[in-house]
Amino acid sequence: MAKRKPIKPPRPKRAGIFARLRNNFLTGLVVVLPVALTIYLLWTFVGFVDNRVLPLVPEAYNPATYTDANVRGYGLFVFLIFTTFVGALAKGIFGRQLLRFGESLVDRVPVVRSIYNGVKQIVETVTSSSNSSFDKACLVEYPRKGIWAIAFISTESSGEILTKTGQDAMMSVFLPTTPNPTSGFLLFVPKSDVVILDMDVEAAAKLVISAGLVMPPKEGEIKNGSAKSARTVSKKAPVK
Repeated sequence: MAKRKPIKPPRPKRAGIFARLRNNFLTGLVVVLPVALTIYLLWTFVGFVDNRVLPLVPEAYNPATYTDANVRGYGLFVFLIFTTFVGALAKGIFGRQLLRFGESLVDRVPVVRSIYNGVKQIVETVTSSSNSSFDKACLVEYPRKGIWAIAFISTESSGEILTKTGQDAMMSVFLPTTPNPTSGFLLFVPKSDVVILDMDVEAAAKLVISAGLVMPPKEGEIKNGSAKSARTVSKKAPVK
């Protein structure tokens, strides 16, 4: 009896030229778009600082006096040098006395006093190296029980907030919006209702910005080195 020839499985159809061009374009877009957007934002920020600092620079020290070329970044350089000089001056005895005298004058103006003290407190909180704000990500139930949202721990609440709410311990957390994490809500949550996450702040921020598409790797993937800091959720349907 003659043996039957094994049936070869059909070869998968090769993608057409337009499908390959589309895939190459999408891959290139993933590489080029973050780089281009980063360069654009940095370039815009430098130009923003230059446009406000250069008009204050004396003509003898302004490159625009000697050349028609736009020296991008010169205003930012002047701002950094000036800020460093003011910081060094404020650390001295004379600088501290001058700063106290200036703040005493500001405290006498009602509206200016409120703006200055508020901005100063925010800047000191953000720039303080000993402050541990926003160094941990957490989960809170928002906008109702059973629905969880990612937030960043700011500080532990104290004072009138604890007294009025009758809680033993509360935490102030910042709940960012998607895909713009710079806006959000300040929530005061009981400490027992805050779930601290193992993921770092960077991974949590990527998760918020990507609207849940970029998920942090599992602990086992991090230990064996088979995962990056974040991985993209596969859109393929699970195999049954």
